[in-house]
Amino acid sequence: MKQALIKKGKVLSTEVPAPIASKGCLLIKTVNSCISAGTEMGSVNTSGMNLIKRAIKQPQNVNLVFNSIKQKGISKVYAKVKGELTGGKATGYSLSGVVVGIGKDVTDYKVGDHVTAAGAGIANHAEYVDVPVNLTTKMPVGMSFIEASTVTLGAIALQGVRRADFKMGEFGVVVGAGILGLLTVQMLKASGVRVAAIDFDNSRLAIAKKLGVEMVFNPNESDPVLEINNWTGGYGADAVIFTATSSSSKPLSQSFNMCRRKGKVVLVGVVGMEIKREDIFKNELDFCISTSYGPGRYDTNYEIKGNDYPYAYVRWTENRNMMEYLRMVHSKEIKLEKLINGIYPIDNVSEAYESLKDFENKPLMVILDYGEPVDEKIVEDQKLSTKIIVGDAVISKDIINVALIGGGSFAVNTHLPNFAKLKNKYKIHAIVDRKGANATNIANQFGASYSTTNIKEVLQDKEVDLVLISTRHDSHASITMQALEAGKHVFVEKPLATSPEELQKIKDFYKKPGNKKPILFVGFNRRFCKYAQEIKKHTDNRINPLFIRYKMNAGYIPMDHWVHEYGGRIVGEACHIIDLMTFFTGSKIISIATESMDPNNNKFSMNDNRSMILKYEDGSVCNIDYFAVGSKKYCKEFMEIHFDEKTIEMNNYKSLKGFGLAIKEMNTKNSQKGQLEELFFLYDSLKGKIKGWPVELWDMLQTTEATFLIEGNNE
Repeated sequence: MKQALIKKGKVLSTEVPAPIASKGCLLIKTVNSCISAGTEMGSVNTSGMNLIKRAIKQPQNVNLVFNSIKQKGISKVYAKVKGELTGGKATGYSLSGVVVGIGKDVTDYKVGDHVTAAGAGIANHAEYVDVPVNLTTKMPVGMSFIEASTVTLGAIALQGVRRADFKMGEFGVVVGAGILGLLTVQMLKASGVRVAAIDFDNSRLAIAKKLGVEMVFNPNESDPVLEINNWTGGYGADAVIFTATSSSSKPLSQSFNMCRRKGKVVLVGVVGMEIKREDIFKNELDFCISTSYGPGRYDTNYEIKGNDYPYAYVRWTENRNMMEYLRMVHSKEIKLEKLINGIYPIDNVSEAYESLKDFENKPLMVILDYGEPVDEKIVEDQKLSTKIIVGDAVISKDIINVALIGGGSFAVNTHLPNFAKLKNKYKIHAIVDRKGANATNIANQFGASYSTTNIKEVLQDKEVDLVLISTRHDSHASITMQALEAGKHVFVEKPLATSPEELQKIKDFYKKPGNKKPILFVGFNRRFCKYAQEIKKHTDNRINPLFIRYKMNAGYIPMDHWVHEYGGRIVGEACHIIDLMTFFTGSKIISIATESMDPNNNKFSMNDNRSMILKYEDGSVCNIDYFAVGSKKYCKEFMEIHFDEKTIEMNNYKSLKGFGLAIKEMNTKNSQKGQLEELFFLYDSLKGKIKGWPVELWDMLQTTEATFLIEGNNE
């Protein structure tokens, strides 16, 4: 399919794999999408700057890069930045189209429905999009796709009006007569509000006047504060809605001074935020921020998981704002004829964006057209091309072809660079990601043969030897089972599973009689690092059991983050340490004791702050302290191992010391946790150069089951 991607200051129509209908989502064939000149042109212009100019414009990102270099090293950060700069960035967040696919658990929609969709990074300028249901709405019968494609901009304007909370007959001022401003003035007029508009562009003010605005003012020609004061009989406006874009704080100061005592300013656009106390204090003004489309915006539970807010308690959600805007446009309470300045085919998307650079005749709104599907083609549209060829396959008996499923930051910044370093052993053959543009960018960056949005493509590909699963935790077990049943060797990032039921299916697979089963490898990388390998040389020669204390300063993560789901951080991260303890003891766990901290409020989780004592068959005792209440300035991981009057101390995989034994002491600048080294062990196992698996099946199962027992201790 074709998708608009921002690359080096230009927007190009690029072929990428089409998405498939995800759980809780609709697959939509786009008919029209609306370009938001202000928001999107900012991203286009920034992408065309060199790194120095970009750093000056976005100094906060420079700090993020320097912090990343400290944590990860310059090579990893350089690869990440280079990939983001050259790969291309998706754009767009407002469209209309036809439903061609229904995801699992979706009701109330059918193939052929005419719908709109919203959401940055979701409702992109693309021929096909996969959109969660709370970000979609059905179009009124007979409504044009062109008008409906403006739904996101309409919802943004409508939420600003709701935040202002006008009453009929009050004075309202709209600062900025761009697209949001001109939509806002029409909504205010429909609500019985007396409206004035302010802008530097007289042609836009003329449009506002034709749309029914009572007064218009150009700050270059008169003092807007004085004019509004005169218009309102000396009282000032009841509220000002700021929809313009400016880096100066002066327009905000003027907005405050236009208001009556106890008035209100609502910020929808962008403005300098140096607020003078005297502007707001004496008149006891309210300053409100309007969050995009409305309640639900930026709430994962609402937008992605589809959990609606109760109608009686949250009357106007972002979805209901979208619906109301469509109704107002369809009933002609809002007129768009004078606001749409151009319609371009998706093939001419570069021309469409270039038109927005015409400052003398700058368009208000530009629409992209993808062609409306005829009824008989709707079903055919579901059979989309989910695969894009981007390179030539390299097949060698000595080289293992790898297919990545899940193009997240960890896979792209850690796993793929490590595989690329070992090009005499591995070939990055295919990239799978639910976002086709992301899959294609990664495939190009690492020289993969193709990109796809469909897992079945790689499972049916005979050239794929190893599947690397790096998706969200809840999908690990199901994708692992699909890959194993397809005869593929599997490298799955931890955890292996998030429930006993999922784990049982994997057990059952390996219990079945028959041919030799594929190798299963979980990314328990710490046991393969040079620190652990050096320690193991000494612990294997012990006389008595081990006494180990391990501290993991995991760090605070807000409770609404996805890592707390599906077993949480014990199942998803503490498993690393349980695996490492088993590696050193070489024994099976016979008992587990655990206690959690009891927080006094809801900021911290019991499960994030837990002590675990593991007792092994050989008599070893391992104490793991996993906590999120520690300081970020303290080391993240620290281990002491005591045995036979000897002690080994490992500090954050950066240093190793021995006391009472001749250990090889080590020091490294960055943490060395074995992500590269594990690939050597995996390769030798896959090629039959070593006996057994890098981590034996019983060992991986034991670790996973132990996390379930520890997690279940809260219940």
